[in-house]
This record gives sequence, structure tokens and C-alpha cells, in this order.
Amino acid sequence: MSTPPRHLSISIACPFARAYALLAPPENFPLWASGLAGVMRRDGDGWLADTPHGVMPLRFSPANDYGVLDHWVSPPGQAEVYVPLRLLARDEGCELLLTLFRQPGVDDAQFEADADWVARDLSAAKAWLERD
Repeated sequence: MSTPPRHLSISIACPFARAYALLAPPENFPLWASGLAGVMRRDGDGWLADTPHGVMPLRFSPANDYGVLDHWVSPPGQAEVYVPLRLLARDEGCELLLTLFRQPGVDDAQFEADADWVARDLSAAKAWLERD
């Protein structure tokens, strides 16, 4: 078994239904996910995103009632990367949880940098969702 995954989460003072309605549309990911901060456009059944690493194909989980926001990113010349993302109802708000898997060839320093990047994006999602 490879390195254990890192689970990163943040509590958000926003009702689950509202948070999911805002987070689920793929075109809204660039509003908080800096790795997808460029233009997003439909491409058949998937999406293309202008990222800091070039144009990348993406797939997103279908709309659901369970808070599943999983997506799959296909970096050029690499295997598709699965990104589990969940929104969990919690009291009057919710918890946004991303599981970060270490990709092949990623050293400890890069894995920590990736975790820091995810934490910043989760904080950006929180700030966006908690705005009036």
C-alpha cells in the first residue's frame, strides 16, 4: 500500500443544501479551486479547464443528494487523478472534506505543498459560501 491519504476539511457556516447547490456546478469550481482558476468549458460529456499546468480534461460526479462532489483530472501525459470531495451536513452548516492521494513520483515536500494548496482552496470555498 502506498502513502496514506491526507484528509483535509473545513467547517462552513452555510446550510448544506445551499452549499451543495453552489459547489456542485462544474463551472463554479474556478470560483474557489485555484488549480481550476482559468476558463472552464464543456467538452462532450466532460469539461476542459485552463489550469496553471495547461489545459486539462475533467470529469465531475453527477448531481446527487449525498454531497458527493468527486472529480477526475487528466494532467497531460499522466494517468487520470481521482479527487474525492464531500460535503457533509453538520448542525446548521456543513463540512467540506477533500481526500488527497499522493501521486506517483511526488516526494514529501511536494505532497505537503499539495496539502497546503488544498487547504487554501477549502478556505476560499468557505469564504465564498459564507458571504451574504
